[in-house]
Amino acid sequence: MKRSLLSLNVVLILAVFTRGDEVKERDELLRKAEASVKAAAAKVKNDPNRPTYHLQPPANWNNDPNGPVFYKGNYHLFYQLNPFGDGWGHMHWGHFRSKDLVHWEHQPIALWPSKDRGEEHVFSGCAAVTKKGQLMLIYTSIGKRLPEQWAAIPEDDSLLEWKKHPANPILTEKLHGNVKIHEWRDPFVFENGGRTYVVCGGNLNENKGGQAVVNVYRAENDGLTEWKYLGVLFQHPDKDVKNIECPLFFPLDGKWVLIVSQGRPVQYFVGDLDATTMRFTSKQRGVMDFGSYYAPNCMLDPKGRRLLWGWVQDFPDGKGWNGCMTLPRVLTVADDLTLRQIPAPQLEKLRGERITQGNSAVTGEYVLERAKGDALEVAADLSLGTADEVGLKLRRSADGSKAVAVSFNGKKLNVAGLDVPFVLGPGEKSLQLHVFLDHSVLEVYANGRACATRIIQAAPEDKSVALFARGGKAEVKSIESWPIHSIWETAGR
Repeated sequence: MKRSLLSLNVVLILAVFTRGDEVKERDELLRKAEASVKAAAAKVKNDPNRPTYHLQPPANWNNDPNGPVFYKGNYHLFYQLNPFGDGWGHMHWGHFRSKDLVHWEHQPIALWPSKDRGEEHVFSGCAAVTKKGQLMLIYTSIGKRLPEQWAAIPEDDSLLEWKKHPANPILTEKLHGNVKIHEWRDPFVFENGGRTYVVCGGNLNENKGGQAVVNVYRAENDGLTEWKYLGVLFQHPDKDVKNIECPLFFPLDGKWVLIVSQGRPVQYFVGDLDATTMRFTSKQRGVMDFGSYYAPNCMLDPKGRRLLWGWVQDFPDGKGWNGCMTLPRVLTVADDLTLRQIPAPQLEKLRGERITQGNSAVTGEYVLERAKGDALEVAADLSLGTADEVGLKLRRSADGSKAVAVSFNGKKLNVAGLDVPFVLGPGEKSLQLHVFLDHSVLEVYANGRACATRIIQAAPEDKSVALFARGGKAEVKSIESWPIHSIWETAGR
């Protein structure tokens, strides 16, 4: 009995020392990471091309949104961050927090690579809450070994400090038995029938094409640390698709929605789930965003709405910052099973003075004298009339020689030089554009059915807006614009 107690005491002492070492390593790594971001932020804060109402870190590189969650009165959004430079590498999880989905604060870096445990990168993942109310971040751990799925838990409800779960790794490739899954990563948790599941991306044939898959697993305990592999939930139907990243799977409006980042553009599938076999059958597919967009992530808000953010990419290199998030989008499934996206209505809180114009006609180019700026929201209801093309010009120069155009010719939408397949649908009599200009970011919504995000370039002084029509007279049923304020709670960002 004494030997047993002695052994237990030794184990407890070792555990205390081990935990102490982990905390020391965490604090030292995060201190260096935060100092690097702070130093870079001082150099980029006055860059006129940096967005002011799209989420991004104070400086350096970011990519995928991770783990959006509403927890104890706050929205939290994490993201892939390289704190040490403006190119990809050294993946950590950065952290944003908001009370209203509109105004945000930067939080301390949440997750870091545990070097002493062989981690080199903390890749993408999700947030989940256990049956006992424990918040967990679940992500792909990358090192000089096979990928593993790990978890982290907060030190307290402030979510300012995190620790790696003692049960790590919570999923390994041993779960697959004789099945080899390549590029296995990016967990996303969902619920069905009172059980918890997770999907991960990958492929079955070393990126040769035709076997890109979404794999599904079921939690076997309430703590979400034991899992069972249930097989392939979905295989992409296109033979040229080599791999699936960042799968999202959730119920919405009586259907199941699967979003996959299989390359650009990101695609969605709407269909049915067989809860017995855990196999998904697609009935409809489409494109999430035709532009500079990848690796979205999503959550349920307190009102039961499905909110989604995407990663905006394609910014110029060497600027000391690179990347941001799209605006939060509300998802719904239409009667024809297409996925609809609109900007979250809460964003209206950022609006300044409304500038409006009623029904009118336009030929050639008409400058909206009062609608100027490089951080604007514009809502326009346009009809071709007798014109061949109608649209908006943003970031227009004073002499009209330069501008960023959004136009429609009845067969396609063109957003800053990118052609987007789009025609008016049954019952639609006009093009309803909802445009968000944020310095070098342009986010465009057309009739709630098509989205395109673009990176643009313009001189700081080019800030005017114009309507235009080519080849005839177009009808402007209405146009409204608002200057948009910054989302940041603190001026220092």
